Amino acid sequence: MNLDLHRLEVLCKVIETRSFTKAGERMFLSQPTISEHIRYLEEVVGEKLINRMGREAIPTQAGMILYEYAKRMLDLRHRAIQALENFRGVVAGHLFIGASTIPGNYILPEIVGKFRTSFPSISMTITISDSKSVVDMLLSGRIEMGFTGATWHDIRLAWQEIWRDTLVLAVKASDPLSLKGTIEIEEIGDIPLIFREKGSGTRKVTEEVLSHFNIDLDKLKIVAEFGSTEAVRQGIKAGIGASIISYRAVEEDVDRGSIAMIEIRNLKIERPFYIVTHKRHHLSPIARTFRDFVMSSFNHFGA
Repeated sequence: MNLDLHRLEVLCKVIETRSFTKAGERMFLSQPTISEHIRYLEEVVGEKLINRMGREAIPTQAGMILYEYAKRMLDLRHRAIQALENFRGVVAGHLFIGASTIPGNYILPEIVGKFRTSFPSISMTITISDSKSVVDMLLSGRIEMGFTGATWHDIRLAWQEIWRDTLVLAVKASDPLSLKGTIEIEEIGDIPLIFREKGSGTRKVTEEVLSHFNIDLDKLKIVAEFGSTEAVRQGIKAGIGASIISYRAVEEDVDRGSIAMIEIRNLKIERPFYIVTHKRHHLSPIARTFRDFVMSSFNHFGA
């Protein structure tokens, strides 16, 4: 049985993207070529691997079994190449990581820039999403490590705290609420609020804090939910409502005077950020190199 690694890589891309077309775009191959590779694998194994459901490509049970082994084979090939590069004294390769909004948009770019200066032969793909999606990507093998602002109880995952962020109640500077400067936690129910979407680490922490004070989310005046911190930031500036948001995300706006911070009396909301890895997957040499670089770099941010 000839299971060509290139064709197995095609199978993985089709299953991960749920699309022959998108898989072709990722691998710079035409859609007919992708179809031919899948057809060849199906003939070799004697099983249907992919079902076409309209425009979506859905793996069969046999397809998922082969996918799990294909990921391990491709990972082993990747590690073998890196091991030889390390033997020659070259730290090189491509690293796939995922990050939630705050580290992905406001922290990692500076660190990655410095990392690339020290290790120019390493290239990186960083996917920015909410914390839950980052974990899902890690579990599916699409990334080697993630950076999140929330944790889940999952025995497959290892979490390591690297940095702490402060969440603040922010409002448009011209909003009358900004004149108060300080409010009691119970007053938050009277304020129009912007929330992140479910699955966001910021939302998870916010819900936990409010729940601690027995504040029912269903009774809050949530006027909008946005899928990114940047959208929340723009919503605050547009006067849609106030929001509990990372100070780092609005720091420049506060300095410019377009956003004001409201103190909640006797309450300081902090959230940790973590590196998350899969316990059963050994990190590649370049992933370990980047992790160590990040750990030392986060000292710059007061970790």
